[in-house]
Amino acid sequence: MTDKGPRILVIDDEPQICRLLRVSLGAYGYDISEAVSGQDGISRVAIFKPDLIILDLGLPDIDGKEVIRLLREWCQTPIIILTARGQEEEKVEALDAGADDYITKPFGVSELMARIRVSLRRTAQSEDEPVITCGDLVVDLAQRRVSVGGREVKLTPTEYDIIKVLAQHAGKVLTHKQLLKTVWGNSCNEDNHYTRVFIGQLRKKIEENPNQPRYIITESGVGYRLMGR
Repeated sequence: MTDKGPRILVIDDEPQICRLLRVSLGAYGYDISEAVSGQDGISRVAIFKPDLIILDLGLPDIDGKEVIRLLREWCQTPIIILTARGQEEEKVEALDAGADDYITKPFGVSELMARIRVSLRRTAQSEDEPVITCGDLVVDLAQRRVSVGGREVKLTPTEYDIIKVLAQHAGKVLTHKQLLKTVWGNSCNEDNHYTRVFIGQLRKKIEENPNQPRYIITESGVGYRLMGR
């Protein structure tokens, strides 16, 4: 008997989506469990102990964002939002509540698989990892050094703090609010201008073409994502 792959819990009340995910994820060797409501999903997390959760926001009993908040009181399992809601505010609220990523329906299975791999890989790596590599970009946390293609990049303390937090969450969407709170504290957590200015400066230093960035990707109206490792 062979061991099953990573455990994934799908919390979604659409039979077609559940069927698609069951077949697709199962073909990749994942161990799948399903829940069709928010309360059932929370109970399943405690019993099934998944390595990753795929969560729909539009559930029949409680909103998916509330499910995230309730889970984050005791569970740090990666959560990928899978939703038909395309509004930026919904995405931002879900991410600020504690979700790790989101995909809007309709979606491509290959894109979902890529997001799953990034989330699982990030979880498996130690948060104390001293050197983080994303393509040719290297962030040395111990030495507070950043290099691209072997060339050291001189950054201001604030620029370094931003690239550090992005690198520590490589592949994950960080909202403007999350970046502001981490880098500047609570004093200016509503002023997105700070992040835009410093991200622009960072791109000029680390991107070959700042207008077509490879490393720091903009999630329109939401925040930023450092490309996955």
